[in-house]
Amino acid sequence: MFEKTTLFNVDEIQDALIETTMDEISDALREKGYNPANQIVGYLLSGDDSYITSYKKARDKIKSVDREKILEVIVRSYLEN
Repeated sequence: MFEKTTLFNVDEIQDALIETTMDEISDALREKGYNPANQIVGYLLSGDDSYITSYKKARDKIKSVDREKILEVIVRSYLEN
């Protein structure tokens, strides 16, 4: 049944989790009537989590991810497109 070795790239998995988390945060911000880009940039620049709504635990989610890692994923995604 398990004849092949499967290799996992931990960085790709972590990036995918961050992207999913950011999508969830963006959706929560949009649902509450905020501009997700403005709010997320405010948070990333200042570190002030009050830029992110607590609706759907978006604030807890964004605090669980290192801000530098979020920026890295965003920049990498931009450069790949």
